[in-house]
Amino acid sequence: MNDKEINVIGAGLAGCEAAWQIAERGIRVNLYDMKPKKFSPAHKSENLCELVCSNSFKAERVDSAAGLLKEELRKMNSLVVNCADKCTVPAGGALAVDRDKFSATVTEKIKNHENIRFISEEISKLPQGITIIATGPLTSDALSEEISKICGEKLSFFDAAAPIISAESIDMNHAFFASRYGKGDGKDYLNCPLTEEEYTEFYNNLISAERAPLHDVDVSNPKVYEGCMPVEVMAQRGFDTLRYGPMKPVGLRDPKEPDKRPFAVVQLRKENLSGTMYNMVGFQTNLKFPEQRRVFGLIPALRNADFIRYGVMHRNTFINSPRLLNADYSMRENANIFFAGQITGVEGYMESVSSGLVAGINAVQRIKNDKERILPKFTMIGALADYASNSETEDFQPMGANFGILPPLGELIKDKKMRYNEFARRSLEYFDNEFSK
Repeated sequence: MNDKEINVIGAGLAGCEAAWQIAERGIRVNLYDMKPKKFSPAHKSENLCELVCSNSFKAERVDSAAGLLKEELRKMNSLVVNCADKCTVPAGGALAVDRDKFSATVTEKIKNHENIRFISEEISKLPQGITIIATGPLTSDALSEEISKICGEKLSFFDAAAPIISAESIDMNHAFFASRYGKGDGKDYLNCPLTEEEYTEFYNNLISAERAPLHDVDVSNPKVYEGCMPVEVMAQRGFDTLRYGPMKPVGLRDPKEPDKRPFAVVQLRKENLSGTMYNMVGFQTNLKFPEQRRVFGLIPALRNADFIRYGVMHRNTFINSPRLLNADYSMRENANIFFAGQITGVEGYMESVSSGLVAGINAVQRIKNDKERILPKFTMIGALADYASNSETEDFQPMGANFGILPPLGELIKDKKMRYNEFARRSLEYFDNEFSK
């Protein structure tokens, strides 16, 4: 390897973002990924940056934590966010994408960049030189062993994905288009209402349905990823848990019964721009495939549903980042090794992108022998990096973007919306001043 090259292992969201940030700064990148020679259990496409759990990047409003994070990334010329903005599908106030188009767009950008060399190879030993490990929640066994040697203790948990359904198989006599509280254009979500009797039958079958076996985990009490909790695990917390979560009926009215709110609602979101496929929002699951067909078929609109992809649950790993990493995602004991993505314990797609962006920028700083670039803790990107590297953190668990990790404002603002707007103003003012020069 040339001493002016940087290695990036893993071509998912974090890895592609890191490689792009490095390449755009004039440094050559060796981007390694085992696809298309080998696939993880959750990946199917040969393209890079494949989305697995959901096609949504969450809310767009800057007075939401997810929206603020995306706006910060836009101001730092994020590859992933720029590509997502070109591949949107309607999703109310959220940024959702056509998965295939999004992945293909990122792949084209990466593989055609003059400073990026894509290498299809499974890595089991780290290459020489500055290296970013961005292999994600499904790091191969061989590389996991290598990471264990470097880091010592690592943690494991499980992640799940929701089913995808053919649009033409949905019974529209029992479904209606609407976004909650009338947001969007009214066609962003397809809603499947249930009466109290229908919900009770569905709930009882769901909590007793047979699950697929999980290896190396206690299936009676699996340690699950809160951000993608299987719907059957969530349901076991109580009869009304789903009605306050993914099946909440508030803000929705069936035009056929406008004066009556449904007892519960399953929302479906477009999986692609053409609308031929729909994703069951919040319905990540580990039920056996026949059980998914049986139990989800109790939802009136889905009685004859054609499942294009069943939900799956798979292994997920992350390192004990607060003990191991600096705020630039480099290792404390080896400054030439960086980590990025969910393996660091950031929770979510855009959170992974943010870590890849920070790691990529700072890998360039390292190769140039320049000072690290740490974003302030009052920015969402900086707060996530601080959380992942805070040595005082006990019982470290994955963390997504939220206003709770930002430092307090200088004044007490009781109104939540006004407070969140002030968090956003404080952060974006910094980016406008710092990155518009």
